[in-house]
Amino acid sequence: MKARHGEYIDRNRITVATYLNDWIDAHAMEIKPRTLADYRACIRLYATPRIGHLPIQAVRPSTITKLYRDLLTSGGRDCQPLAVATVTHLHAVLRKAFCDAVIVDELIGSNPVERAKRPRAQPQEPGTVWTIAQLRAFLTTAQQHRLFAFFHVAAYTGARRGELLNLQWKDIDLDGKKITITGSTAVIAGERVNGTTKSGRTRVVSIDDETVTVLRQRKADQAAEQLHAGDSWRGTKDGYVFTTGWGEPIYPDTVTSLMTKLIRASKQLPHARLHDLRHLHATTLLLSSVPVHVVAARLGHADPAITLRVYAHVIRSAEAAAADIFAKAGKAA
Repeated sequence: MKARHGEYIDRNRITVATYLNDWIDAHAMEIKPRTLADYRACIRLYATPRIGHLPIQAVRPSTITKLYRDLLTSGGRDCQPLAVATVTHLHAVLRKAFCDAVIVDELIGSNPVERAKRPRAQPQEPGTVWTIAQLRAFLTTAQQHRLFAFFHVAAYTGARRGELLNLQWKDIDLDGKKITITGSTAVIAGERVNGTTKSGRTRVVSIDDETVTVLRQRKADQAAEQLHAGDSWRGTKDGYVFTTGWGEPIYPDTVTSLMTKLIRASKQLPHARLHDLRHLHATTLLLSSVPVHVVAARLGHADPAITLRVYAHVIRSAEAAAADIFAKAGKAA
């Protein structure tokens, strides 16, 4: 079998299903647990049933293109169309796997996924976020709950859910007014699993005086909970900041569902997701002319280009006023 650069590849009958299973197992130690589970599900649900039986050397770009077309038509539950975003994600997984089949395992001469016609999705922009007044209204309602501090810190730092649930008291410098985000917590197969942050890096996020006060109160409340629990306390010294009343780590979906309940309890706020607190934080900073690279560092984006892409609509809004700002500065000179 002729390959690129005049090289030859031995013929084999390894199927796509066999290769993908071996490929994912080989990368199990390198990929974060949640990503690994996501890759496995993506392959199991969408790739294996349709092309898993094919010899990997028989896969052509047209094979992959047809796969995408079929999924977009009837690849979802009950033969409903599968979302473009899901097919795009599958494309990314297959591209990595088939790239290794070319370069690492030398099973095929070229990557058919690279030349397949994949669906082009419109960039997804964050939905409508609350105003600062609406955030204040929500936090007023949340103040009645023992996990109020979680929602306050989420809104005032822009940290992700998993990052906050992984936060420990040793990561917080209340006198220095900063927190260090070192890892993240996720749910894999129903289990709480700790891992690295999304970018794989730690970061330091500054906090304001009000957030310092909120965290001091959280620490005092946790000490009171420990005293009340006595020998039943299951926490550790300088352990997790956000815990159950018995000191155990919180299951991630708990805070997600709690936010929905608190919104309903307010009887005045539109629906919002927990992740929207992160969007509100970023949007507020960008509209206040905080430099993009500063916002990116605060959010934990590996590259400011990610921030520019996700919040392009906010940047455009700020740019609309740029001409007037410059004109006013010129008149004032």
